[in-house]
Amino acid sequence: GQSPYVDSFLVFNEDWGDDLDKWMDTIGQIGEHVNHRDWTKAGLVESRDRYEELVEWGVEFAKHDDGTIYRKPSKIGPMKTIFMEPTTVPVTLREQCLARGVNIVYRRMIYDLLMRDGKVVGAVGFGIKGNSLTVIECKSVVLATGASGLKGPHWPIHSLTGDGDAMAYRAGAAITGKEFMDPHPTNAAEPADFNWRFKFGGRKLEDKGPPQGHLTNAEGDEVKRRGTLFLELEFEAHAGRAPIQFHPEGDRVEGRTLVGGGALGMSIHKAEGVWAKDMNGWSGVPGLYAAGDALGSMACGATYAAMGLSSANCTVTGARAGTAAAEYAASIEQSSIRPEQLEETRAKIFAPLERKGGFTAAWVTNLLQSYMMPYFVLMIKHQDRLEATLTMVEFLRDHLVPKMYATDPHELRLVHEATNMVLNAEMRLRAGLFRTESRGCHYREDFPARNDDWLAWVLIKERDGKMVLEKELMPEEWKPDLSCPYEERYDWRLPNETIPTAKETAR
Repeated sequence: GQSPYVDSFLVFNEDWGDDLDKWMDTIGQIGEHVNHRDWTKAGLVESRDRYEELVEWGVEFAKHDDGTIYRKPSKIGPMKTIFMEPTTVPVTLREQCLARGVNIVYRRMIYDLLMRDGKVVGAVGFGIKGNSLTVIECKSVVLATGASGLKGPHWPIHSLTGDGDAMAYRAGAAITGKEFMDPHPTNAAEPADFNWRFKFGGRKLEDKGPPQGHLTNAEGDEVKRRGTLFLELEFEAHAGRAPIQFHPEGDRVEGRTLVGGGALGMSIHKAEGVWAKDMNGWSGVPGLYAAGDALGSMACGATYAAMGLSSANCTVTGARAGTAAAEYAASIEQSSIRPEQLEETRAKIFAPLERKGGFTAAWVTNLLQSYMMPYFVLMIKHQDRLEATLTMVEFLRDHLVPKMYATDPHELRLVHEATNMVLNAEMRLRAGLFRTESRGCHYREDFPARNDDWLAWVLIKERDGKMVLEKELMPEEWKPDLSCPYEERYDWRLPNETIPTAKETAR
């Protein structure tokens, strides 16, 4: 998965002088007030326990020569990040799993969850060789399948296809956060390599994390950055001032041309995924839990707040969901999987192998990426363009997806991944249309300002075969002071933004 690429970790520790209220306020301000404050707080308060657990297991964190832990200050606010050697973490976690008797299954694609009487009773998939099913009978499932994506070129998201969201959606869970797009840029010349060297490079402490430097546009002017993942590149491109050049500090790399879309089809960290009904990652479907990037915790809100917050939230939600799923499993009897259900599932899984012709997954994926990749679809949005693209994606869904074929198990995997990516694309377009405002990493050219009627989250569910979107309002006590001037509530101006009058704000 993505674990080998993680090197930063945000640990809150009062013994290190951290102030919880200040951290919470900063994350809320950067996230433009739509972060789920309970998940934000849990991720901070419980991060120390997870950090100490990792240390106990043998994960090494970067330290000063005197042995004290190195903490890198955030560009915005009081948060400080620690660092670990990325490739050692998965090895350590694997050793812990094996020591506990976990059965690790390799080279399988899990296709779907198995349901009986409205609850999860297992999961089913297939291997890369042969045509036999992989059937897992269980009392509970924790989805830790990462975020969704459209096989964007940037590491480590080139393999993300939204399988977890698709399984949860078909099982009856709500999905959230699809409108808040991830704006990670990448290097135009080496889109799969940019930043990779910094994970394993020379490694002065001050060089930990992404490379530092400044941006200039095609006119030679410096591009002002907000300090976190935001849409600066897309705004510059839309104004006709691309390409963008990155100029690093020191001698770490030469100047490079940046392009957007590195994380194509992925939401900003912690935004998208299964909407939890409680603080244990429970989906609302009996037996189904989610954690990490598969959980739409909204711990950051509409913009990513601080380096390492994502990995810290992953560990905390993983511990909570794992514990809750185990307790649930211990409280019920195992429901059997009906043979006829397996035969029906088998037919669905292997149907593309039975077809003699049709459309290849590679071609459908190429079409889908060409529809979704332009910056003016997912990043700089407008109703007309979203609706036009949705029409094409619906055509893929209804006409091409049912007629994809495969000649071997590898192509079969690609077929099912393409199917899930089309679903992910539809969710993103519909969520982008539904939220009629701009906020953080969701920008609507036709609604270029925040509207505090949208201090809410968008939930997507399947109902009678249709995709239905609903607004989930935030608790009143989590909202910012609406009597405070708009400019103070939102300190970053968006292109073409008209600041609401006091009367409009009060309304």
